[in-house]
Parts: sequence; structure tokens; C-alpha cells
Amino acid sequence: MSVLPLFTWFEHSWMGEGIRASRWLFPAIESVHLLALAVIGGSVLVVNLSLLGLGLGRRSAAQLWHETWPWFAGSLALMLGSGFLLFTSEAVKLYYHEAFWVKMSALLLSLVFTATVQRRTALADPDRVTPWRSRAVGLVSLLLWFVVGAAGRWIGFS
Repeated sequence: MSVLPLFTWFEHSWMGEGIRASRWLFPAIESVHLLALAVIGGSVLVVNLSLLGLGLGRRSAAQLWHETWPWFAGSLALMLGSGFLLFTSEAVKLYYHEAFWVKMSALLLSLVFTATVQRRTALADPDRVTPWRSRAVGLVSLLLWFVVGAAGRWIGFS
């Protein structure tokens, strides 16, 4: 079953048409999207550097998780909302764009990994998590989020 009719419907919705018809709306939404991605990237980077053993001095991964979570969650909401708006303006093009599917798959994997494996590892008692596991989790998380960002840029520049 193809989702192309759904993508076509989104693109021809009042929202998709309105964003496409405006000279400034797409760039404004894109700016919000990229700023949200940057904040997510910063929060992901801080926690993962800690898991890799390259953290911020005396702060544990658990402390950093708690401090960055509100920024991560708020930026994620902004990124998903702005991403949906951008999607509606060019949904059919995205349907045929391999990078879109790579980005959506990587985003789903990143979110699941962050909410499960990374969260458990960061919040675990440091004496119960081996340095190897901590580093592996940090590295996998960084790679997944890098693919999300790189695929997004692939969409924008191809």
C-alpha cells in the first residue's frame, strides 16, 4: 500500500499551499527547525560526551541528563512541529526522496534509542555500567543523531 495519496493530500492542503505560496514562511519555518535541531544536538552531545568519558568535569551523565532533558524535549517538539510544516509544503517531492526516508528512519531509531538505552545508561548507577557499555551507548547515539542531521542536509541540498 502506497502512502503517496496521503503525501499528495498534505501537499495540496491549505497549509502546504500557504507555505509554498509565501516568500518568507518556508525560510522562517526552516530557521526554527534548524535552531531546534541545534539545541537537540547540543543536549545530545553533552550527555553523550559524558558517556564517552569526555564530560563536563564533575557532572555525571545522570546530572547532565536531568539538566538537558527539558531543552531536548522542548526542542524536539519544535523540531517535529516545524518539520511537519516543512513536509506539507513539499510532501510529494519528499515521497520520492531517498534522504527523507533515511532521515525519518534515523529519527525514529534515535528517539527510541534515546528514550530507552541511552536514558537507562545515563541514569544508571555508574558502578553498575561498564565503561565499554557507556562508551558504546554514547557512540551509537551520536552516530544515529548525526545521520538525522546529515540526511536533513541531504534533503536540503539535493
